[in-house]
Amino acid sequence: METKKTKKVSCEKKVFPVDGISFVLLRTMKKGLIEIYTDGSAKGNPGKGGYGIVMRMGKLEKEFSQGYFMTTNNRMELLAVIVALEQLKSDRYQIRIYSDSKYVIDAIEKGWVFGWEKKGFKGKKNKDLWLRYLPLHFKYKPAFTWVKGHDGHPENERCDRLAVEASDMPNLLHDEVYEELLKNGEN
Repeated sequence: METKKTKKVSCEKKVFPVDGISFVLLRTMKKGLIEIYTDGSAKGNPGKGGYGIVMRMGKLEKEFSQGYFMTTNNRMELLAVIVALEQLKSDRYQIRIYSDSKYVIDAIEKGWVFGWEKKGFKGKKNKDLWLRYLPLHFKYKPAFTWVKGHDGHPENERCDRLAVEASDMPNLLHDEVYEELLKNGEN
């Protein structure tokens, strides 16, 4: 006989009376909070660009950054979020992403990206990145907080520095999808 391993999940149990009938709500409790700060940059837009990420859980921090030869600011803003989520090893944590990108936050928080997906991203830019983001969104269910860019927010400023420095490094990657679009005149 095969035995199945089950994953223990912490749950919060709440009882709610509704019209004389009680029902129980079981809500999965996440282990803790991972804060993710992101920023993207492009010189010339399009031009050389990069992203910067600071991830924090309690007192633990990690930084990530990468530069690209030819890209746009919006691509780097979105790629920063994607790369940060791809670093996660477990979906048992609450995820809060801080970004100064209205493009990214509004597309997600206002649900635009889900409508774009239903319409096959017709007429929308960065389809490749949004398609890469969507499975991560459903797996981690991140919450987003907009921060005003270049306004003294320490982690946002730090991510901005990481992104700009990455775009000046000699090990720039090629944003192959974007460069192919440029080559085909489809910017």
